Amino acid sequence: MRTKSLLQLSALATAAFLALSCQKETPQAFQSGPDETLEAYSVFATGLMNPRGLEFGPDGYLYVAEGGPGGTNSTEGQCEQVPFVGPYLGSPIGGRISKISPSGERTTVSDQFPSSQGAADPSVSGVGDIGFCGNDLYALVTGGGCSHGVPDKANGLYLVKPSGPPVLVANLSEWVKNNPVAAPPADFQYDGEWFSMVYVNNSFYAMNANQGELVKITTSGKVTRVADISAVYGHIVPTSVTYCDKFYFGNLNTFPIVQGSSSVYTSSLKGDLKVSETGFTTILGVTFDKKNRLYVLENTTNNPFPTPGTGRVIRTDGKGNKETIAEGLVLPTAITTGPDGNLYVSNVGFGPVSNTGGGQILKIEIND
Repeated sequence: MRTKSLLQLSALATAAFLALSCQKETPQAFQSGPDETLEAYSVFATGLMNPRGLEFGPDGYLYVAEGGPGGTNSTEGQCEQVPFVGPYLGSPIGGRISKISPSGERTTVSDQFPSSQGAADPSVSGVGDIGFCGNDLYALVTGGGCSHGVPDKANGLYLVKPSGPPVLVANLSEWVKNNPVAAPPADFQYDGEWFSMVYVNNSFYAMNANQGELVKITTSGKVTRVADISAVYGHIVPTSVTYCDKFYFGNLNTFPIVQGSSSVYTSSLKGDLKVSETGFTTILGVTFDKKNRLYVLENTTNNPFPTPGTGRVIRTDGKGNKETIAEGLVLPTAITTGPDGNLYVSNVGFGPVSNTGGGQILKIEIND
């Protein structure tokens, strides 16, 4: 049986999302339910197009990676197309980075990144994540490359300049072609599916969800593999990565969804892999708070398909004890901890509403 990975996620959710939209408007504010143990959460910012990774900058603003609106250009006949979900339609611009003021006002930092979506899959790829090296902003681009309909803009790590176009630092499309993993998936992404990254010890560490690998990228553009996750665990679709003495990452897993089939894994800087904790579902985010407690973002908790309104945030002590912090989220895609100690989540992270600016950032207040 053919399995589905990350890029099929919104295709499966589109019908459910449209049904939800027919019943009521997209939620504009949220509060915790009747369980008093749940933290309060509310909309911090709106107007986002397929929001993904989140990072607070040295200026105190929240920076948001966005997939953008997609494109119309096809590269059929020019290069190999992605199996099952291709051919992709792309645009060299439209992928975006926004910054959100402490009061929740959104402004555009740059929209000069590629944006694309599959013909058989309406999920949109653009900027997957962002990060800072000092005051310099970097973008991890996942919507580019010939297989995504954007032959002139590769997937990779880009330096975001204060003015002018972003500068390619490391070409990850080329990296995928020249450095195959041990167990490539059937739905092979020829330019990679670069979902998230974290900055550690003067380098960025990026996760390729489709091929299942963690790579190190220096700001001079050198790329080396830290761990071939596929060689140990097969096609588990590792997504988000964070760092607390070692790397922690969660996995989406393949579709159809099986509740409790996702896990949190760890990796040393040398690539030694271990399973940390099991029993999660469709993990798309992991973060630590100021007390070094781990939070896990589940995109959906229903099976067999993604279901709007079933996302949640789980806090875990690493010993099997889990606590639901927030629930009822609408297809969330990323989470981070703010300088105020609260959690921030990319909500309405994909789907037809998000394609036209309906994406949100939620703020989850942590009071203990």
